[in-house]
Amino acid sequence: MRVQDTPEEWRVVATTTPFKGNKTSVRTDDVVMPDGTVARRDYQVHPGSVAVLALDEQDRVLVLRQYRHPVRQKLWEIPAGLLDVPGENPLHAAQRELYEEAHVKAEDWRVLTDVYTTPGGCDEAVRIFLARGIAEAEGERFEVSEEEADMELARVPLPELVRGVLAGELHNNCLVVGVLSLAAARAGEGLEALRPAEAAWPARPFEA
Repeated sequence: MRVQDTPEEWRVVATTTPFKGNKTSVRTDDVVMPDGTVARRDYQVHPGSVAVLALDEQDRVLVLRQYRHPVRQKLWEIPAGLLDVPGENPLHAAQRELYEEAHVKAEDWRVLTDVYTTPGGCDEAVRIFLARGIAEAEGERFEVSEEEADMELARVPLPELVRGVLAGELHNNCLVVGVLSLAAARAGEGLEALRPAEAAWPARPFEA
């Protein structure tokens, strides 16, 4: 048996949007269950995100430390950001986020993995890229504000990040998934077997 997620959509008999924010909203759907009953489901509607695991020639990962108010912690993360417009090419968005948050560019891009962050309560889909051949970007640095103005930047050896994840010291979803996916890819078929950067993404379709 092939273990693989498959598309499916149960019938919705009513839907409302009780909250609309700047980038996300909350939707309430009345969904028909297999036994014919109707259950109400509240969830966050999200435009989707990209994240970048940038690996340098010394096998160090570029990470950022940023305050996250909902969890009241400063978290170590990899560069990430929202898809700004529907249908946006995720590779272009990832290249933009790497430039804006770290002032870095990369020569080689691969899809590391695709995830739903919290599918029980949010429809956010994230594509995590592996970026190699990284170097300082040209031009002026992107002007940051709010939480990003306090952001720290570091390059940390991959084994140290793996250790921190398994020790329960690192918690950011994209960092955890990205770091462990990279370690798994190396232990398996190798990085060259990863999908190309423009691979299809059914969760957030785009034009190449």
